[in-house]
Amino acid sequence: MATTSWIRPGDPDGGLRLFRVRNVPVLLAPSWWIGSIVVTALYTPMVGQLMPGIGTAAALVLAASFALLLGASVLAHELGHCVVALRYGLPVRRLRLFLLGGISEVGRSPAKPAQEGMVAAAGPAVSIVLALVFGATLFVVPQGGPIWLLLLETTLANAAVAVFNLLPGLPLDGGRMLRAAVWGLTGKRGTGTRTAVVGGGIVAGLLVLWALLRIVQGSNDRWLWLGVCAVTAWFVVAGARSELVSEMQRSWPEGVSLNDLVRPVLQLPAESPVADALAASAGRGVVLVRADGVAAGLLDEDAARRIAERSPLTPAESAAEPIRPETVLLDSEPPDEIAERVRTTAAWQFLVVDEEGRPAGVLRRQDLRAASKGRRRT
Repeated sequence: MATTSWIRPGDPDGGLRLFRVRNVPVLLAPSWWIGSIVVTALYTPMVGQLMPGIGTAAALVLAASFALLLGASVLAHELGHCVVALRYGLPVRRLRLFLLGGISEVGRSPAKPAQEGMVAAAGPAVSIVLALVFGATLFVVPQGGPIWLLLLETTLANAAVAVFNLLPGLPLDGGRMLRAAVWGLTGKRGTGTRTAVVGGGIVAGLLVLWALLRIVQGSNDRWLWLGVCAVTAWFVVAGARSELVSEMQRSWPEGVSLNDLVRPVLQLPAESPVADALAASAGRGVVLVRADGVAAGLLDEDAARRIAERSPLTPAESAAEPIRPETVLLDSEPPDEIAERVRTTAAWQFLVVDEEGRPAGVLRRQDLRAASKGRRRT
């Protein structure tokens, strides 16, 4: 399977780097090798059945070639997602091939339902084109030969990838398209996510039901399909749940205003003793200002505590966390945009300023997260 994913900062890289596409690393996860070996092992005896008389070595080469073409097809599918996301200005952290297929990890959620829909549709569109291209070659290559069989299986595989990923349930591409449609109709992304999560549950249930039906029918490959469907259903359910959790984190909590969460801000000289700055930070954010009026940064309480234990008179600037453009929030920004920025920026506190750039308070990630879970700030 192949899909896209909106990720959180800090997720570690993993796998063998193959190359870069527009500065996006393409990685081959260790589990991909396992999947390819399984495909090769299962396909080799099938080649022998479809082409009686073919040697074991030739069947093995043909099966391995199919596994490679399948991997290349999934890669092309993911590149479709990647290219469209980049055209919309969405950062793509990496593209990764793994046991169950591939995934394009987009660093920021689309701002509009049309963008979500187009990014999601790009992958299946590539798979459909590949199925048509490989299918057209079947009329050129002599029928019944090993190359013809390889092209036929690749055609069917791309068609299957397209159809499966168009199923209307998260985290599949069809689920993202469903979310985009509901989002566009209702104006609420959260409603679209919940609808597509339900779709994911239905897809997972149908997969298990289909596997059980094959067991009842006594199919020769019933246990194989039971394993495949069980793993795939688990992937769909886990992915849908992850999408729901991510949606809760990206949305501003209902009934809560920015003023409810912002901590008062206190400006202190950067040369103040770190112990004094730490004492003043209780329940507040501290902006450390140098003598020339330039902000040295926000006080990092954890760093200040460690320094104060060793040398309480050390200037507080030594425990300052730099104020970066991405960690400055305008108090007039839409709440959902603020929540999205907090979710996707690797920082634990953010300086909130008014329209004139004056500090209005400090928003901490933990306070927003607690409010999203219905807890009060402590």
